[in-house]
Amino acid sequence: MYALVEIKGKQYKAEKGAVLLVDKFDNQAGDKVEFDSVLLISGEGDTKVGSPYVDGAKVTAVVKSNVKDKKVVVFKFKRTKGYRRTQGHRQNYTLLQVEDILGA
Repeated sequence: MYALVEIKGKQYKAEKGAVLLVDKFDNQAGDKVEFDSVLLISGEGDTKVGSPYVDGAKVTAVVKSNVKDKKVVVFKFKRTKGYRRTQGHRQNYTLLQVEDILGA
């Protein structure tokens, strides 16, 4: 059984026991979070599609940890001008472990 769930404006495929890498939450490790913006639930040959969300469906997850991604280097350059700029960025993410998918 799996569900397509919308978290902070992005869509993720959630299965029981799966770990999702989502944009950072302010919750601490071990906190439980619930998402009721479920777009689709599929399992046992039955599929429910919402318009836009499935009524009564929820996905519960536990915050595992807050992590940072690899560094992305942004380099700007204009030839013959002596213009060079280097900037780095590390995006913050939260690891969520899906505990349960409740369908209506």
